[in-house]
Amino acid sequence: MTSTVTNPVTSTQPAPRRVTAELDGDFVVFMIGMRVNKPWKVSAWLPVFLAMPKMLAELARHPELGLLGGRFAGGTLIQFWRSSEHLNAYAQSRQNEHLPAWRAFNQNARKSGGAVGIWHETYRVAAGQYETMYVDMPAFGLGQAGRRMEATGRRATAAGRMGGGTESA
Repeated sequence: MTSTVTNPVTSTQPAPRRVTAELDGDFVVFMIGMRVNKPWKVSAWLPVFLAMPKMLAELARHPELGLLGGRFAGGTLIQFWRSSEHLNAYAQSRQNEHLPAWRAFNQNARKSGGAVGIWHETYRVAAGQYETMYVDMPAFGLGQAGRRMEATGRRATAAGRMGGGTESA
């Protein structure tokens, strides 16, 4: 019997064992970041920098929008979404924070001469087509968005977590 790790998702304390994470069904990994190309043009990049916390607060207040979890890592925001449909609906909604911020960025970008750049990458992940491992780590990545499980039985090896392999490590 595999047990679910009981550390709260918000915990910063490491789970003192090997754990893996699972999420039911397909999901989307979305990564986004910005690059300040001309630091002296604060009026160009500061609004971009300040827009993200508003969007994250909105998404935290409305889990029905589809954001499962996320975290800043190395200057990149990595998010886990229920589906690309949820992600696209949020991005295109006139009732949410993203679309006005995106329009403002595009207008400002033309005037700023490339003072700030933004990028994003989106990946659809089919159910069971991923594997995770966390050792002495607090909830992080998919382990924050999904549920963490003891890395035992078929979950003891990377091959087992990907649906193959053997029952023992």
